[in-house]
Amino acid sequence: MRRSRFAAYVTSLLLAVGLTLTGAAAAQASPLAAAGGYVALGDSYSSGVGAGSYISSSGSCNRSTKAYPYLWQAAHAPASFSFLACSGAKTGDVLNNQLGTLGSATSLVSITIGGNDAGFSDVMTTCVLQSDSACLSRIATAKAYVDSTLPGQLDNVYSAISAKAPSAHVVVLGYPRFYQLGTTCLGLSETKRSAINGAADYLDAAVAKRAADHGFTFGDVRGTFSGHEICSGDSWLHSVNWLNISESYHPTAAGQSGGYLPVLTSAA
Repeated sequence: MRRSRFAAYVTSLLLAVGLTLTGAAAAQASPLAAAGGYVALGDSYSSGVGAGSYISSSGSCNRSTKAYPYLWQAAHAPASFSFLACSGAKTGDVLNNQLGTLGSATSLVSITIGGNDAGFSDVMTTCVLQSDSACLSRIATAKAYVDSTLPGQLDNVYSAISAKAPSAHVVVLGYPRFYQLGTTCLGLSETKRSAINGAADYLDAAVAKRAADHGFTFGDVRGTFSGHEICSGDSWLHSVNWLNISESYHPTAAGQSGGYLPVLTSAA
């Protein structure tokens, strides 16, 4: 009898804990965000370049079924899902090509944007192929652009999103640091790696500031990618891929599911 009562007590306790944890998870997943439509905007970090399993109808936008927007909608079943992020997109591309499905019923918007405007591809090409000094100079030029021009371009995008989807919760996700420093690793010098990481921090700070000023949520992925940078031994980012250069310095499928998805889920 005592054993039965104890078992019943333990069962009740576990059930209560289970309900508490389930409630917490549900709160983190924000069911209100899933009640309406979800629209995923942005560049290659949102489309899923580097993750494989590309949707054939997306063409050169390279939208992946392993990208964080696709994974989020599969887990939360929003009323509608519009996946418009596209490889190579800049702020102007978002304004011209990606806002058509936003509306009053849109409850969640996610976006990564700004890296291509700041010259991401050219920075990495310079740093991979040229000297330390050339790399640092190109990064300095990119930072100057982030200071002078990018904020206004982000404002244009964020204002347009708010105008078209006034009820939406908007999550602006940042970019990871590329390299784990202080390790033995073939490829770029420590000087270049450190400067590239600093450039990612600089861009993230600018994006986060503009997002906050528009009342949006900034999703910082640097924490989830920590320990999974290039040179870590368990990288969630592609290094230079000479066979498929477009995938270089983009998240792998593990980077999408382990780096980006948890941040969106927590912020949504």
